[in-house]
Amino acid sequence: MSVRKANVSSLNRIVERAGLVTVIALASACSVLPRPEPVDTYLLPGASASRAVAQGQGAQVLPVALRVSRPVAGTQLSGQRILVVPEDNRVSVYKGANWSEPVPVLLRDRIVEAFRSDGRIAALSSDEQRLQADYEIASELLAFHSEYRDGAPEVVVRLDARLVQRDGRRIVASRLFEARQRPVGVAVPQVVAGFGEASTAVADALVAWAADEVARCLPRACAD
Repeated sequence: MSVRKANVSSLNRIVERAGLVTVIALASACSVLPRPEPVDTYLLPGASASRAVAQGQGAQVLPVALRVSRPVAGTQLSGQRILVVPEDNRVSVYKGANWSEPVPVLLRDRIVEAFRSDGRIAALSSDEQRLQADYEIASELLAFHSEYRDGAPEVVVRLDARLVQRDGRRIVASRLFEARQRPVGVAVPQVVAGFGEASTAVADALVAWAADEVARCLPRACAD
């Protein structure tokens, strides 16, 4: 009996020591895990001036409903990271910086904002609401990054857009839009400001084009 008790006591001590070693190991592992780095979240800033307002002032309001859909985008462009191409064919991100929304959402909202500022479309909506519409802006986002040229960043925004007549899903017109903007410096806030300028330039150009195409379609409903 005494031998059996001794064996049990020895086993208990072994288990206790093993547990202590496990706790120490876990504590050590926790102490060496890297702390998550703080991430700055950026809104897409507006441009200093919007050309869409001047373009639409005094123009006839077009009695149509237009839906602006979120641009289709590839894996790199569909997230919230701020992309940079420091050299040919190598994509990286700005460390510790994110957009407030996925990039396609940011650009869609900027386009809707430009249409509202222009004022020529009577009724606007986005794919968030899925309301009935006469026309739709469907697009594919091809570029939304900064790239280095001669040692300095240049923001590139490129969008392939289509004006679609909802009745029959007919493409009325299509056009490729691109804007490039040189930030005033290399700091992330300065580059972010460049994204705002380039995005607004693309949105304003798209609005002017789409409103002109809709106006052209109205007398004959683009049936030809």
